[in-house]
Order: sequence, then C-alpha cells, then structure tokens
Amino acid sequence: MKYRIFVLLLLFAFTNISCSIFQTIANISRLKFKLGTVNNFRIADIPVSNKSRLSDFTAADILKVTSAIARGNLPVTFALNINAKNPNDGTGGYPSTNVQLASFPWRLLINDKETIQGNISAPISVPGTGQETVFPLTMSLDLVKFFGKGNYQDLLTLALSIGGVGGSSSKLTMYAQPTISSSIGNIKYPSEIKIVNMTYTN
Repeated sequence: MKYRIFVLLLLFAFTNISCSIFQTIANISRLKFKLGTVNNFRIADIPVSNKSRLSDFTAADILKVTSAIARGNLPVTFALNINAKNPNDGTGGYPSTNVQLASFPWRLLINDKETIQGNISAPISVPGTGQETVFPLTMSLDLVKFFGKGNYQDLLTLALSIGGVGGSSSKLTMYAQPTISSSIGNIKYPSEIKIVNMTYTN
C-alpha cells in the first residue's frame, strides 16, 4: 500500500514537472522580435541622420569619404534597435511570465549581403506586459570590405537609405538564435530566427 502511494506521488510530481516544463517552453516560444529604428548613423565619422540626399553632404564630406575609399576602407557605425515583445501578460489563458535573454548571437545582412555578427554584452529582461522592450545593438563595419570601393555615391546612397532622414531598417535583415533564462535552466532556440522590420518574428 505504501509503495503504491509512493508511486502515485512520483507520477503526480512528474506530471506537474512535465506540465511546468511544457508551460515554460510554450510561454517562451511566444516571444517576438522585430527590427526597429536606426540611430546615430555615421560614415567616415560624418553624421548622416540629418541628411536626406547626396547634396546634403558638403565638399569636405565628399573629400573625406573618397579619401577613405582610396585608402581601402569606409567605416560605418550606427545603433540598430531591436524591438522585443513578450505577450505573456496574464491574458488569453497564458500566465504572466517575464523573459530574460541570456544570449542573443546575431548576424546582420545589408541588402541581403551578410556582413558582421555579434552578441549582447549582458542579459536583457523582457517583462510580460505585452508592451515592446527596445534594446540597441551597436554596429560597426567597413562598407568597402563588404561592398567594394565602387562608386562613392552608391555607398553614400546606401548610408542615407539606412541612417539618413527617413531612413529605416528595411534594407537590413538579422538572423539570431536567442537563449532564454528560465526556471528550468537556459533554453536555446533550436535554430536561427529571421528578424525583419515589417512584422514580428517568433
């Protein structure tokens, strides 16, 4: 009799643990990502966020860009905001669940061309409020390395389309494989997810 009770208790505990694990994974799988705004875009250390056309670049700016290209490099820096949404706000049959990104290894494509990769430097919390959490990723790359010397106007046009007035992350694509901290340990996404600026991806 005692043995049967012990077995039943084990089965009950195992069932509860299994349900808890399933619920945790289900909640985490609802986390969504989208590319947000681009801020502080600079090309050859020239601010671009206040420019909307090639004629906004001064003669000194053009000289600086062409000189950099002649040397074989054209450094670009900017901040790319990632919008994360955790819909586990306690409604719709899902319990309120805060999610923490333990790791977020990413790789960046510009105009479908793969460029740089990186990761977050510290964990990021995404509260279960249904609201967006925005975290910036600092980007630093050499346009000449990935797009060649080419025509300086083409490179400036690309910079404007991403970081100038009216620019956006529409020319950017990110692939990431997040790892989430949970009560049952870290859970790594089984594969990369594609993150774009038009719709949320989970």
